[in-house]
Amino acid sequence: MIRIIQLRDKCIGCNACVEAANARWRMSRKDGKSVLIGAIQNKKVHSVIVGDDELPQNMQALRNCPTRVIQIIKL
Repeated sequence: MIRIIQLRDKCIGCNACVEAANARWRMSRKDGKSVLIGAIQNKKVHSVIVGDDELPQNMQALRNCPTRVIQIIKL
């Protein structure tokens, strides 16, 4: 299991995470920032726990993010 964390308020809406892992990320029509699908929001931090099968795509999303707002923690 892994926890994916997003600091959404710092997202610039570049779409890099969506291109790398479109099953877990999408772009918001409201504000143009990325949305971590299935995430729970706690203040400004969005997080979701997913299976290890999603690790490769989301690691690519992490590496592609120019603002470094994505973190991944192995549980």
